[in-house]
Amino acid sequence: MKKTFVTKQKDVQREWFVVDATGRTLGRLATQIAHVLHGKHKPTYSPSVDAGDFVVVVNAEKIHVTGRKLDKKIYYRHTGYPGGLKEITLRNQLQKHPTRVIEHAVRGMLPKNRLGRRMFTKLKVYAGPEHPHAAQQPKPLELK
Repeated sequence: MKKTFVTKQKDVQREWFVVDATGRTLGRLATQIAHVLHGKHKPTYSPSVDAGDFVVVVNAEKIHVTGRKLDKKIYYRHTGYPGGLKEITLRNQLQKHPTRVIEHAVRGMLPKNRLGRRMFTKLKVYAGPEHPHAAQQPKPLELK
């Protein structure tokens, strides 16, 4: 008689991956990062368990976008005060806060619940080539 395997939180083995964003298309990179954060690349994937791995993204400032998105794509945020809707284009966001571009794209691809918020904490994004996670010995992530 065969038994069904159910993934439990204590059975999860986490790994660390590093991704170089230089020249990568923003949306395609974000989907592959979300896939790893969600744990869908593992045979023990379960939708109700956070079985994903840690992902470190370096060189976020060198991300590539297609078309006229640098000037047409707009990010909105609200200060919480009346009339406090602020907007910034992708070009300006890459100059001021390049890490937020990748974080925003990946966050939109994760579940909108407690599980998704836990998955998002395993994403580490850095604008330059240096990162402080060398002690975890991250492996390069094979992207398609």
